[in-house]
Formats: sequence, structure tokens, C-alpha cells
Amino acid sequence: MAPIPDHPLRYATVNELHARPFPALEVPSTAVYVAIKEPVQAQNRDRSKDVAHLHDLLDRHGSAHPQPGATHFQGTIGRAELKWESHTEFVTYTAFSKGLAKRPFDPADAEILPEDWLAAAPGKRLTSVIIRVAHMPDSEADLLAQLDDWFVPESLAVARVVDGAAVVAGDFRIDPAGHMRFAVFVAPGTGSRRVGRIVQRLCEIETYRAMSMLGLMRSRDLSARLNALDPRLSALVSGLDNAEPAPEAALHDLLTISAELESLAVQFSFRFGATAAYEAIVNQRIEVLREQRIEGRQTFGEFMMRRYDPAMRTVKSAESRLQGMAERAQRAAELLRTRVDVERSAQNQKLLESMDRRADLQLRLQRTVEGLSTVAISYYAVNLLAYLLEPLAHRFHISHGVLLAGLVPVVVLGVWLMVRRIRNHLD
Repeated sequence: MAPIPDHPLRYATVNELHARPFPALEVPSTAVYVAIKEPVQAQNRDRSKDVAHLHDLLDRHGSAHPQPGATHFQGTIGRAELKWESHTEFVTYTAFSKGLAKRPFDPADAEILPEDWLAAAPGKRLTSVIIRVAHMPDSEADLLAQLDDWFVPESLAVARVVDGAAVVAGDFRIDPAGHMRFAVFVAPGTGSRRVGRIVQRLCEIETYRAMSMLGLMRSRDLSARLNALDPRLSALVSGLDNAEPAPEAALHDLLTISAELESLAVQFSFRFGATAAYEAIVNQRIEVLREQRIEGRQTFGEFMMRRYDPAMRTVKSAESRLQGMAERAQRAAELLRTRVDVERSAQNQKLLESMDRRADLQLRLQRTVEGLSTVAISYYAVNLLAYLLEPLAHRFHISHGVLLAGLVPVVVLGVWLMVRRIRNHLD
């Protein structure tokens, strides 16, 4: 019996589940992470430029290239392990190297990704992160003292994560070298793959936070444009029951506003949808860390609730406002169309009444003409009958005048009856 054929996408769908494996990190180590985004819509992004840029970095170190069409790659560049991922809107590079610099978060750590190579990237730097992975200090007091020395205390978020496997910390601020900094203190006995997952989660939290905050910037632009349209729409809606302007002119203005709102919806729908998706990823990545508070310090979840969630609510508010204005404009347009239809119906009614009056006048004129036509037909009929009956009248010694006088009432009555019968038949 021949084996059953596989669906052409069977292996592709399964391989997608394993497309982006977590790194395995030894302690101590340093991770340098960069996300690059082209300033274009995702559907217009040229992924071949990202691949060519990756090839340029690999060629500098004589490393092998990824397979054609690959969206992720892991290889070696010098003493570091490189992880490359291509996403819908951006591309990420993560370089993992063993050991720690003497100076915490030394900008020289980031030189593993050369500056001239980054400057030639097909896009702009969305985020840049240095993650310091070290052993857990002997005491919690020593750990907090280091964190207070490295980060801004007011913005510092710190928590014990993954059932106490590590302590993660960061202040979500960009240092003078242009990098964001995170620290990971690993408890004894924590496996290298678990450490890799924690570091990967931190990179994802920062990346998707940055991507979702793009929606906030766009929502501010949208709010400015809606602020200009809102008074025009409100004025048109409040003037629906006024005689001026004319309904046709008001409807034209309203349709213009509706077209502008629909255009804004098309321009901003992708970014708002992507922002909602990125926000969900950020919250999910923080949730899987399973944070535990350390000495009353704020956790990542609390930091996001205070600083990040209001921004996302602003985006949702702008999106809801756009939808609300579009619906309001649509309802107003329907009311105006109804008003225009009612006025046109009234005009048509007056036109029909005028046509009825004209038809009545025409009927009266027609009846008048019918009376005259009866006289005319009778005149010719009397003369014709007179010519036919004149020989007979001579035989009976009836004069021509008497013959005509006798024919007139008979012919007129006959013609009148004939015309009436025809009119009744037509009616």
C-alpha cells in the first residue's frame, strides 16, 4: 500500500514551531542586542537588504551564510555567538560573548557589532541593549547596592524571576553611549538554557515595548488631525436642522470629512493593530517571568503599569476617537440624506400637482375642442347628405332649405352620440 501523501506545508508548519530556539548562555557572559527597523510600512519592506547586511557582517569574520529564504540564523563571529532574526517589521542581531568587562556595561562591549557596519544598516536603530549576566552576589544587600550604583533608582525595576532562578534589573533608560542596560544575576544551579530564555525575554520586552510606543507617537499625530476635523464635524451636525447651508452643500462637506476620516483609518489601522499585538506580547513576556518582589522595589510589571500602560491607553483612546468620529459622520450623512430625500419628495409632489392641474386644463380644452369638432363634422355631414338626398327631395317637391333644416338636428345628434361613445370607450 502506497504511503499517504503529506500536505505541502506540513513540514513548514512544524518547523515554524522551532524556528527561533533560545540561546544557551554560560555565566558570566555579556549579550549585545540591536533591533533595526526600516522607516516604511511592513508590506513595503525589502528583506533582501537585511540579508545582504547580515552577509556583510558574516563575511568580515569568514562565517557561513544562512540558507536562502531563512528568517533566523545562528553562527559565530569572532569570539561571539551571533543570533539573527527577521521579523515582520524589524530585524534583530544578538551577540553573546563569554566573560564580563571590568567596567560594568562598558560601551566597548557593543563594538562586537562594528559601528561602520551598523551605520550601513538598511534602516534605523530601534533599540540597543547591553545585558550583563553575572553570578548572584553573596547577599541581597550587595546586589541592591550594585543596582543602585549602576541604574537610576527612581526608574529601577528589579525582581526575582522564574521561581528564584535569577534576579533581573533595569531602568529602561538610554545611557550616554546610546544603549539600554539590563543586569541578570543568576542563582547557583540554574541551567544555561534557562539563562538564555531569561535574557531572550528581556530583549523581547524591550523590543516590543519600543515597537508599541511607535503607536503612541502616531496617535499624537492622529490626535492633532482629529482636533482639526472635530469642530468642522460638530458644526455640521449641530446645523442639521438649519435652513443654511443648503442640505446638498452640507452633505458635500460632510462627505469630504468622512473621506478624510476613512483615509486616516487606512493610514493608522496597521500601526494601531500592531501596537495592540506588541502590547500583548510585552505583557505576556513579563507574565512568564513570574516576578517576585525584592525588598519593596518595583517589579517590571509595576513599572509597565505606571509608565507603559498609560501610553497604550492613549493609543487605544485615539483609535476609539477615530472610530467614533467616523461613525458620527456616517450617522450625520444618513440624516442629511434623509433630509435631502424628504425635500426632494416634497418638490416632486408639487411637480405632480402642477402636472395634474395642467392635465385638467388640457382635458377641459379637449372637451371644448370636441364640441367644436361636433359642429364641424355635422356641417360637412349635413352637406354631404343634402347632396345625396336632393334628387329624392325634388321628387317629393321638398325645397333645399327645408331638406337642410330637417337634416341638421338628426346629423348633429348622431355625430354627438358617436363622439360621446368614442370618448366613453377611451375613458
